[in-house]
Amino acid sequence: GYYRGLFENALEDYSREPVSGLLLVCPSYICHVVESCTSTIHLIIQDLASFQNQGNSALLQEIKVLVVAHDIPTRLFPDWYVATATSPVPCPQGSTQSWSTEEVVAECLTLLLRLAACIQSSEDGSEDTGGSAHTLAPELLIPAETINCLCNAEACASPEDFLRMYLSPSQPALDS
Repeated sequence: GYYRGLFENALEDYSREPVSGLLLVCPSYICHVVESCTSTIHLIIQDLASFQNQGNSALLQEIKVLVVAHDIPTRLFPDWYVATATSPVPCPQGSTQSWSTEEVVAECLTLLLRLAACIQSSEDGSEDTGGSAHTLAPELLIPAETINCLCNAEACASPEDFLRMYLSPSQPALDS
């Protein structure tokens, strides 16, 4: 409900593109894939940054921004989906502890791309998916161990850090 309200406000107040993507809800984490225009994504990241100022009482904690991409030719998700995982998902191909942050991000994005393809193929063969992806491919859900690794990675920016970098002008060296 919180996200539905946020997306509706963004559409009403600013006449922005609708939001599509995935909200993956697990017992100890959530993962967002948000597809929309840059201004809507910026608004969502600002909203997530506001949680950091609320301390331990915040709805969400330890938030990280993995990737923000611009000028994507097509959307991965035709609508907004919610997937829930009630039990821990085992980590494929062993532990992520020995992986670099780049490898963990790549694995996470690969699983999300496969899940998006699965959702698209099930939509093509079905009249109604009900906006829920949890029964489509549970083996494609991101393992909790992978999310923990990303939450602890210093290379992944918090929403506040991301906004600071995004809004600050670049300072190239004059001799470069």
